Amino acid sequence: MGQFGIGQPLARVEDARLLTGHGQYTDDINRENQAFMVLVRSPHAHADIANIDTAAAREVPGVLAVYTSADLDAAGLGDIPCMAPIPGKDGKPPVMPGHPILARGRVRHVGDPVAAIIAESVDAAKDAAELVEVDYAELPHVVDGKAALADDAPQIWDEAPDNVCLRWAQGDAEATDAAIRQAAHVTRLELVNNRLVANPMEPRDAIGVYDAKSESFTLTAGSQGAHDLRKWLAKHIFKLPAERFHVITPDVGGGFGTKIFLYAEYALTLFAARELGRPVKWTAERNESFQSDAQGRDHVATMELAFDADNRMIALRMNSVANVGAYLSNFGTYVPTGAVTKMLSGLYRIPAIYAEVTLAFTNTVPVDAYRGAGRPEAAYFVERTVDQAARELGVGPHLLRRQNFIPPEAMPYTTATGLTYDSGEFQRVMDAALDAAGWGNIALRKSQARKQGKLRGLGFACYVEACAGQMGSEDARLHIAEDGGVALYVGTQSNGQGHATAYAQILADALGIDPTKVTLHQGDTDDLPSGGGTSGSRSLLMGGGATGLAADKLVDKARNLAGFVLEAAPADLEFEAGTFTVAGTDKRITLTELAGHAGRDDLPEELQGGLEESATFDPPDVTFPNGCHVCELEVDEETGVVDILRYTVVDDFGVIVNPSLARGQVMGGTAQGIGQALLENTHYDPESGQLVTATFQDYTMPRADDVPGIDIRFLEVPCATNPFGIKGAGEAGAIGAPPAVMNALADALAPLGVHHIDMPATPDKVWQAIQAAKA
Repeated sequence: MGQFGIGQPLARVEDARLLTGHGQYTDDINRENQAFMVLVRSPHAHADIANIDTAAAREVPGVLAVYTSADLDAAGLGDIPCMAPIPGKDGKPPVMPGHPILARGRVRHVGDPVAAIIAESVDAAKDAAELVEVDYAELPHVVDGKAALADDAPQIWDEAPDNVCLRWAQGDAEATDAAIRQAAHVTRLELVNNRLVANPMEPRDAIGVYDAKSESFTLTAGSQGAHDLRKWLAKHIFKLPAERFHVITPDVGGGFGTKIFLYAEYALTLFAARELGRPVKWTAERNESFQSDAQGRDHVATMELAFDADNRMIALRMNSVANVGAYLSNFGTYVPTGAVTKMLSGLYRIPAIYAEVTLAFTNTVPVDAYRGAGRPEAAYFVERTVDQAARELGVGPHLLRRQNFIPPEAMPYTTATGLTYDSGEFQRVMDAALDAAGWGNIALRKSQARKQGKLRGLGFACYVEACAGQMGSEDARLHIAEDGGVALYVGTQSNGQGHATAYAQILADALGIDPTKVTLHQGDTDDLPSGGGTSGSRSLLMGGGATGLAADKLVDKARNLAGFVLEAAPADLEFEAGTFTVAGTDKRITLTELAGHAGRDDLPEELQGGLEESATFDPPDVTFPNGCHVCELEVDEETGVVDILRYTVVDDFGVIVNPSLARGQVMGGTAQGIGQALLENTHYDPESGQLVTATFQDYTMPRADDVPGIDIRFLEVPCATNPFGIKGAGEAGAIGAPPAVMNALADALAPLGVHHIDMPATPDKVWQAIQAAKA
């Protein structure tokens, strides 16, 4: 490990460029002669479209075209697909109606796009949008997942009776049922995992370009993976060879899952560019983002956790309803099913687990992956239930967990849901977190707070997640220029995580170079033949793994070149700190110096081609980051306001490349988790179907004074299933925080007899619970 290598808290190398205004995001880019797109969106939750009159809109000065679904159908464009046709309980695939790019005959949620206006300016397009007359025939609607399954609920899709998209199950139902029947104690709890809007700082945007001569498309869009967008646009929308599509993703201002997916606007800008013969640009306004970005969570689960007479967990059963929205997003079927249920064992030895999940269509924006994608839901369901069980059993929550943790000596351990944990010291992590948080003297702090009219609580949650690995392979290409600069091409996509810094540190270790000499190239499908993008905390393991392998190959190639230049046998060369030395001599040459020889005309054929190598990394298994979050808070009994006073996190991310980057990821994820627990809620009015929380005036994002300073610590237990020992880190904060905060709130309110409040625990909700307990 060098001064700037793996394990060092190197300052982010990309920050100077970004903080001085030299970043380039999609909206910063303007193409010559570009036009602008504005969408007409449905004001209704559910309605038939009797007619669309665009005549007046077409007459607005500056308007170039107005498109509806009829135009797209005539051009043969396909619908946006769901790409996770997982089988249900009966072996049948989910009901997967197409998601039209523009509404075809019926709108199914507020914000459903109906028409696209292309004009010389945004203002002209907006003026025209006001003149598009849509004759709607309103239909009954339903916005709640459980309500959608009722016998008298409005039908959203003819092919989905009772609004059921899929009935799915995992586990051993017979063994679980038997264990619950024989249990000495069963804790039962209904839990709501509230719907969220991702709200990245940069809204979605797109620029479509068409080259008539080559009959090729270029899309520039802020995404989490250019290669997948190219593949999906080519195969599913335009039904053309992928080689005719070039996708570019420049700097991206946050993604959190919602920028993974294929959206209507990407296809529309390309279609309009082809039709008009000029570039077309679209940038979402924030209200549009609320109405069109894939949303997250929205599950209601009934949990049952069974114990024997010695307080050992013997079975867990979950029955949940997941609201998938009006259409299926690209992976909308997988997130609430397999992504949740595989993690239901948590960190515990539970011999029998069974889960049933019903996916329900509603008149709401589609739901898909949001930071953590299933693992936060599972952790919340399990950790809230474990805490409630400890209360019912009269056992300390730390003691109940300690008794049921999977011990290190049991690794590798295969859970009842089929995952095999390779490593983890769960009790050590929990004990370290509780010690750091002052668990031992919380009773004194509670007493002092009570004298001041406050209710203090301390709660914690232990989590494990499965991430990276088994998500396809990843490619990297390295090139050292004659001036010693290193170009790295990789198929992952930074959305602000600091990839350029982490990859540079890996190369600093492998090549002995200054990390500032590394230039990261990403987000361009012309640079690499494939790329997996960024999702599921995969980037550091996958992209970093490919980078490390490419660096090893490059050193081998450079060794042969150094042998030629130094007139020595490659086997006699030692490589250290970026320098090749002939063993036992003072003859040496640095990589930078060697790069100047790479283009010589007199090189043997096998040494020609410059200092460049590529590698593919395909890990055999997923990784299992784990940790413990501890939250201490106070509740004002008179107002219901919750104030987080202290927050502690201990995480096991395996080998950590950059502690500063890891802390930043944990801090951001924890802030989002606190937001979900106390503040954020996507609310659709059941009477009108309107999205009530469609602006930042109504949707409460966490602010600086909502999030305390966070004490973040690491315990490194290397992963045993990849050569780098790395475990993912990007989503962990959002997984551990919601149950920790809600367990702390339950602890604070326990003296009043309040043991559960659903997220978000807003002051009004907390106050009402307090008043009900006092009545």
